Amino acid sequence: MIGVLVSAIVVCLVSWVYLRWRSVKQYWAERGVPFLPPHPIWGSLTFLLKKNPGSWMIEMYQRFPKAPVIGIWLYWRPGLIINTPELAKQILLKDNYAFRDRFLGGGKHDPIGSLNLLTTNDPLWGVVRRRITSIFTGSKLRALQPLVDIKCNQLITRIKNTEDYSKLNLRYLFADYNTDVFGTAAFGVETHAIRTGEDPMRTVTQSFMTFDSLRGLGWSSIFFFPEMARIFKFTLFPKWSTEYFKKIFAIVVEQRKDKVIKDPKDLVDALLKMKQDGPVIDGVEITDDVIISNAAIMLLGGFETSGSVLSFTLYQLAHEPQIQQKIYDEVSKVVGEDGKFDISKLMELPYINAVVKETLRLYSPMGWLDREATQDYQIDEKLTIKKGTPVYVNAIGMHYDPDYFPEPLKYNPERFLPGNEQNNKPFTYLPFGEGPRNCIGMRFGLISIRHAVSNLIMKYKFEPIPGAPKPMEVEFEKNGLLLVPGQHMAINFIPREV
Repeated sequence: MIGVLVSAIVVCLVSWVYLRWRSVKQYWAERGVPFLPPHPIWGSLTFLLKKNPGSWMIEMYQRFPKAPVIGIWLYWRPGLIINTPELAKQILLKDNYAFRDRFLGGGKHDPIGSLNLLTTNDPLWGVVRRRITSIFTGSKLRALQPLVDIKCNQLITRIKNTEDYSKLNLRYLFADYNTDVFGTAAFGVETHAIRTGEDPMRTVTQSFMTFDSLRGLGWSSIFFFPEMARIFKFTLFPKWSTEYFKKIFAIVVEQRKDKVIKDPKDLVDALLKMKQDGPVIDGVEITDDVIISNAAIMLLGGFETSGSVLSFTLYQLAHEPQIQQKIYDEVSKVVGEDGKFDISKLMELPYINAVVKETLRLYSPMGWLDREATQDYQIDEKLTIKKGTPVYVNAIGMHYDPDYFPEPLKYNPERFLPGNEQNNKPFTYLPFGEGPRNCIGMRFGLISIRHAVSNLIMKYKFEPIPGAPKPMEVEFEKNGLLLVPGQHMAINFIPREV
């Protein structure tokens, strides 16, 4: 009798799984949305830990070049890739009310990874965003001048003292530089990573940028299957680095414990002011975890993305001597008598800005923008996005579309010069996102990038190392989700004649 009962249960379970799977795999076909057949377990995520999600997004765009949307599955959960600037504008800006939340998420087991601007949603997201925005005003960004001058001088010294440039990994070099720029500017702690590659803050950022298969699985879960992250208690940051960062942050906070903050000067001020104005702001509890979580995510978002863009920029320029010369000619006209560059003047230079924009077109650190439908949303007469469906605006796919950017694999800053840039279709270029959830630190990051490029190009010519891969042959990080170099990248620095 027991055997018969067990057999019946097994038959029922297998039948349910079969019927459920059949319903899942027909989901997008029934709605007339193009798709690739899903894997019975992973859905569309078979690429994870094999290639960077940005590369996969480009491939998906090119597999369906005329499709406004593509159906995918996050395991068995239906999701949607958005492939047109018109729909991107609706989701990110015009109808943002229906897509205000991000899909990724952690859980209560990981407060440092789940209570920040990247992973949290309203109402906490709105409160933190409004409070932190105050530190990115024009006047406060211009106050970075002494810091970026010092760090660029130290960057040049580091390169000058390097005996073998083939061993100087650009990604780590610029991670050192940006750890100093963002660490000092945001936390008010003087760091010295660019001198030797070693510093307590660099220990933290080193752990943030290091991925093995297990951490890659954790990030994949946080971004594509948050339920799994909660079950297996995956964390956004390595646990030991979180504890280490807490100790550093506690020292910074202790130095300001008696300070009454009226006008925040840096990130720490802005975060502590929230705490002073709390414990509840607009119905949201401002805990110590909220403060530390947002300090950690701003550090991650600053040093890694800007460092990656700098790495790809110099690597590209090493293969483009004519572009190098144009930058040199432009920036040499605004260098001061002391050999330094004014932040405001660099901001106005059209060619160097076009170069940075072209790098961001090809190598957007976050080339896809996830959102979750908070209500049913009708795309057209045939398709309605159901509440709870994750959607991904395929920004990097559009960046590589020859209809929007002719010869998309060619490194061509000219397309972003005044007079040409206005011909670029709106919402086809989204390296910083768009709408209310765009990158809050965009202008900060661009200052760091422009200053480094300008200072270096006045001192050196960049040349490729013989036998090294060409720019479009460089592998991306496979275990992490940001589009950053996944292999050693180095160039030769040839001192300019004085």
